[in-house]
Amino acid sequence: MRYTAARQHNLRRTLALPGSVEAQTSSIIAGTVEGQVIDFPAKEGMRVREGQVLARLNTTPLELRLEVQRAALKEAEARLRLAESNLGRARELYASQVISKQQLDDSQSEFTAWQGRTESLKAEIARIQDEIARATIRAPLNGIVVRELTEVGQWLAEGGPVVELVAVDQVEIRVDVPERHFAALRVGAPATATFESLPGFRAQGRVLAVIPRADPQARTFPVKVRVSNERGRIGAGMLAQVSFPTGDMSRVTVVPKDAVISRGERKFLYRVNGDSTVDEVVVETGAGVGAWVEVRGAIRAGERVVTRGNERLRPGQMVEATPIEYERP
Repeated sequence: MRYTAARQHNLRRTLALPGSVEAQTSSIIAGTVEGQVIDFPAKEGMRVREGQVLARLNTTPLELRLEVQRAALKEAEARLRLAESNLGRARELYASQVISKQQLDDSQSEFTAWQGRTESLKAEIARIQDEIARATIRAPLNGIVVRELTEVGQWLAEGGPVVELVAVDQVEIRVDVPERHFAALRVGAPATATFESLPGFRAQGRVLAVIPRADPQARTFPVKVRVSNERGRIGAGMLAQVSFPTGDMSRVTVVPKDAVISRGERKFLYRVNGDSTVDEVVVETGAGVGAWVEVRGAIRAGERVVTRGNERLRPGQMVEATPIEYERP
């Protein structure tokens, strides 16, 4: 048998309440240009990262239009240079009173016209290049593809749906908070969530919203907590236990978590007495601190609690126990 001494520790009180993971944010990802789908790597159940390709459209017609506009731009730029040169000569001739004001104005108008034509073609080329870029449809956020809404060979209209994508990096947990605790919670306050279906897993998050409208029968206020879910382990509908730190620091008794035995709703530990017998001490547990946990009951700091081999013990049993150290809380 191994034992460890209970300790005193400064701990902020926490409020632990049940909650439920709400449906995750989902989005229908649509194309912003029309065209035929030639590549569709997105598959149902696939996890995608922001910027990852979901589908590609045929860009051959756009690329042909782009080449035509680029050729037109080359011609327009050549004519613009010629018009600029003619305008320069016209200004000199007009200054020497060789040509009329009308002839100068004609040269100015031709230069302005080709200048405008050049700018118009540059804008059209930029627009076509943008359409070509948007013909590759990418994920706007990290998520999981839950539904395929197109396929290779299909004509995708502008605004046509491609996939349904569910965000997974963060999820929201709804907690119904009793009226007496409502004033203690603030938006942005830290929170920790655990899940019965994910033993040992803890998700850190913050209070997203405190909704000041109580359920008229239960007298509880809905609070939403957003937690990180980068590995996608948390699913919609899961039951959660959410802990909120409340109040000031207080001095509490903590023991290693290994010392606490749970049987149904009952929790207890074994204390080593001076005559090397053990007795059973019923406790209530509070907040965890690393490998330690707060306990409330007939146990005091400095008393020895069994942390190894305790599940085979019986009250009054003689033991030979040696100490084992845990990292301090």
